[in-house]
Amino acid sequence: MYQLAGTDLTQIHGIGPFLALRLVGECGTDRTRWKTAKHFTSWLTLSPGCKISGGKVLSAHTRKTSNRLTVALRLAAVTVGRTNTALGAFYRRLAARIGNAKAVTATARKIAILFYNAMRFGIDYKDPDADHYEQQYRDRVIKQLHRRAAQFGLILQQQNPAID
Repeated sequence: MYQLAGTDLTQIHGIGPFLALRLVGECGTDRTRWKTAKHFTSWLTLSPGCKISGGKVLSAHTRKTSNRLTVALRLAAVTVGRTNTALGAFYRRLAARIGNAKAVTATARKIAILFYNAMRFGIDYKDPDADHYEQQYRDRVIKQLHRRAAQFGLILQQQNPAID
């Protein structure tokens, strides 16, 4: 499989040997068919739709599909949601906020993008771990809170947990 793809696809959480072989078998090894990862996820119908009429967004749901790869990626996303990885933490955070169905689609899309980048550019995937992902998310939320407080003319003071 490594010789065929040029990279170890099983390093991506959720993609095992069977799914990797299925993805390569369905898509081929030539990634120039899709200009970007966005085109690839759109082909898989994992990207949001864009029904606009008169400047008003009528619908942003993903299209229905019977694509075998999409079904396999969704199953992989559900499996990844139960692991202690960055993708699992991403799935759980979205599932709590917007529901399981949308979280499955978003995680499947993320797995598809990782697959595309691995095949197209030969990028090796290194999982940053769930704790690292949660820390990045926490830092991002705190930064947003500081920015929001500054808009209202307030200054947030951080407590040092080592002192308390």
